[in-house]
Amino acid sequence: MLEKTFDPKSAEPRLYAAWEASGDFAPTSDPAAEPFSIVIPPPNVTGSLHIGHALNNTLQDVLIRFERMRGKAALWLPGTDHAGIATQMVVERQLAAEGNVSRRDLGRDDFVAKVWEWKAKSGGTIVNQLKRLGASCDWSRERFTLDEGLSAAVRKVFVTLYREKLIYRDKRLVNWDPHFQTAISDLEVEQREVDGHFWHFAYPLEDGSGEIVVATTRPETMLGDTAVAVHPSDERYQALIGRAVRLPIVNRPVPIIADEYADPEKGSGAVKITPAHDFNDFMVGKRNNLPMINVFDDFARINDNAPPEYRGLDRFAARKKVVEAFEALGLLRGIEKTRHMVPHGDRSGVVVEPYLTDQWYVNAEELAKPAIKAVEQGDTVFVPKAWEKTYFEWMRNIQPWCVSRQLWWGHRIPAWFGPDGKIFVAETEEEAKREARELYGRDEPLRQDEDVLDTWFSSALWPFSTLGWPEKTEDLARFYPTHTLVTGFDIIFFWVARMMMQGLHFMDEVPFKRIFINALVRDAEGKKMSKSKGNVMDPLELVDDYGADALRFTLTAMSGQARDIKLSRERIEGYRNFGTKLWNATRFAQMNGAARAEGFDPAKVKLPLNRWIVGETTRTAKAVTAALDTCGFDACADGLYRFIWRQYCDWYVELAKPVLGKPDEPSADEAARDETRATAAWVLDVILKLLHPVMPFLTEELWAQTADLGAPRAHKGFLMTAPWPDLPDSLIDPAADAVIGLIVETIAEGRSVRSELNVPNSARPPLMVVEASAGQQSVLRDAEPLIRQMLRVEGVQVVDAAPVGAIPYVVDGATLALPVAEFIDVAAERARLSKEVGALGADIDRTAKKLANPDFVARAPEEVVEENRDRLAEAEAAKAKLEAALSRLGAVV
Repeated sequence: MLEKTFDPKSAEPRLYAAWEASGDFAPTSDPAAEPFSIVIPPPNVTGSLHIGHALNNTLQDVLIRFERMRGKAALWLPGTDHAGIATQMVVERQLAAEGNVSRRDLGRDDFVAKVWEWKAKSGGTIVNQLKRLGASCDWSRERFTLDEGLSAAVRKVFVTLYREKLIYRDKRLVNWDPHFQTAISDLEVEQREVDGHFWHFAYPLEDGSGEIVVATTRPETMLGDTAVAVHPSDERYQALIGRAVRLPIVNRPVPIIADEYADPEKGSGAVKITPAHDFNDFMVGKRNNLPMINVFDDFARINDNAPPEYRGLDRFAARKKVVEAFEALGLLRGIEKTRHMVPHGDRSGVVVEPYLTDQWYVNAEELAKPAIKAVEQGDTVFVPKAWEKTYFEWMRNIQPWCVSRQLWWGHRIPAWFGPDGKIFVAETEEEAKREARELYGRDEPLRQDEDVLDTWFSSALWPFSTLGWPEKTEDLARFYPTHTLVTGFDIIFFWVARMMMQGLHFMDEVPFKRIFINALVRDAEGKKMSKSKGNVMDPLELVDDYGADALRFTLTAMSGQARDIKLSRERIEGYRNFGTKLWNATRFAQMNGAARAEGFDPAKVKLPLNRWIVGETTRTAKAVTAALDTCGFDACADGLYRFIWRQYCDWYVELAKPVLGKPDEPSADEAARDETRATAAWVLDVILKLLHPVMPFLTEELWAQTADLGAPRAHKGFLMTAPWPDLPDSLIDPAADAVIGLIVETIAEGRSVRSELNVPNSARPPLMVVEASAGQQSVLRDAEPLIRQMLRVEGVQVVDAAPVGAIPYVVDGATLALPVAEFIDVAAERARLSKEVGALGADIDRTAKKLANPDFVARAPEEVVEENRDRLAEAEAAKAKLEAALSRLGAVV
């Protein structure tokens, strides 16, 4: 007999260990099995599980468990990302804390050895946390972006793209983090709103005939100005175009140029141009062939391109000194306070500088062409489809991809420099030396590039490098392309697009057939979670408090397409209660002798109640299958919840009680009781299979605990590998649906009448059948004992007309009535309901007016707008319900 309650804390680790030991996470070796593969978005090796990981990996596990049960060769391939800058930062901080040692004190080789040492000790944290969530990855195939196989793939891809002239070295602007002294990607840049100033500086015309005023929030960059730009059509400056100003402090003439970047409506209409320190200015410089003068060093200190008194100054000290100099020269025309967005490194927290430096670039525009076409023609589809627009916008406006980073931890760039600066790109140093020998006619010392590759470069190869490429492995032939990628919208460009580009280029095939973009998890009020707000929900804490299954079901149920998830503890607790409801229903079935019958055929059951539940089980199996086939995770969970809680637990179990009787007493109809026991056991087995992908622990435990109920199951292994239910439409019986549907709706609608009109629980009015077919009358008479108990009525009466004070309601064409006027104050109820309807109407009008205001929708935070939409929908639903109750009162006989 089952224990009274399910204990996740003891069951989950026990079950997971058994699953893992069985080897069943690996795909079946049956060559006839259809392959289905998912590669995990590799979490950072430094990471620990956050709620976004919990959502993303729950959805992947739901899919992989579903397809595994369908008999496919289901592979969920796990792994972690070396996370260059994040990991290097962790180890640098550790070294500083332990002995105030820097990586430069250690030297490159010793520092990298320290990082590998840290990885061996601490790098598996998130893997163990994923296991706590129930992730059924094939851990025997776990990969790491810096393992030897993936490193070989990275080297081959780099060398191949270089030889195809799709990788090149160039001097361009990058996001530069002065703390780490490296270029960083746009994804690693965090825009922060800060208080600042606009300083208005006068630049004298070179001939002394006047001045042009420009404004800047970064005065120190003027040391690198190489032009002043005005709009070609700005009449104020037509006579000055082609002339020059003399740059104060530096005392260098710079031209006045015409460029459409200058906006005549902003400030003076003239802008200073610093091509080496501003992305827009860089493009202006390119268009106008301007010099690009870098005035910073790698630490964002002023370099030797500035006057001597500025050299070596920190950028912010230089800023102060420049402003003081303009004031002393009488050229400061004003200071204006402002709040503006300033880029910061998301790891270092320091202000990022646009910085001109030599880096390696990928010709992303060329690689993007087939990746755009593949989505256009449906080789890869986005779910929801709306995300295709984001993908196309990024891909059609793609810029060269900077792939070099000035770090020590990562894939070192396979490029070597000869004594004359000649570059040799090769997969090995020996190959580079051979190429050098052929060029120089002798051995010359070569120096390998100090830089490493952007972490996203190796991640872009993830779908095929993890399967063994460049070797022609069995896994690569069997599982590429993968089927579904589950990921977040924020990395569509940084990761998804780059996997598309590299997969098509090196495999001639898209890396995945479907991309599901999961929602963002917000707090219960719809606000984005952040440590500063104190509203972060730790998934491991939630697993401790409610069990993994409750969290998984919550995240699945709330994963509607194009909707953010408002997560609350109350919702998770509610779904834990759902699990408890199923546990209790299983205990009830056990206690009442439910047992699998040898040779049981659901098509042959006779009782309408059993034919009805078999049909509902069939409908649910089909609906859940269809939902999971299309990534309709919320529809899957909703269908399971409705069927298990309402139809099986609330209705079938209650309606079956008179048939089952008391287990230790003989029944008036033993055949009916035996059939109901066998049907209950059969439905439970199907429920456990359908629910397993979402709630694996609870269902696996119930599967094991009910193994000895009656005849043995055909499937002897874990529920995890049991065959998925495939039930024929012929099991649906419309006649049984009509019979049981009439009973269920009679009780449910009657309960609504009682609830809406505040009829006391102690009241026992009769249920009156006013108009109904003979068949319906017969059904309701036969079900009188159930209706009496479940609707709290004194009986069922067939009458010609409803008496005074009765509330009529219609079910399936039959008119029924509950005479409740004697139990309530009709006038008071009408007044109460009218008042509540009025209050809700006023609330609806206020909220609708807000949402109809374009200014509110444009300015309010997204979560506030969404909160108002939800409030409007809830108020409209509540108002409709109260109006229905008023209508009932209006129909009082």
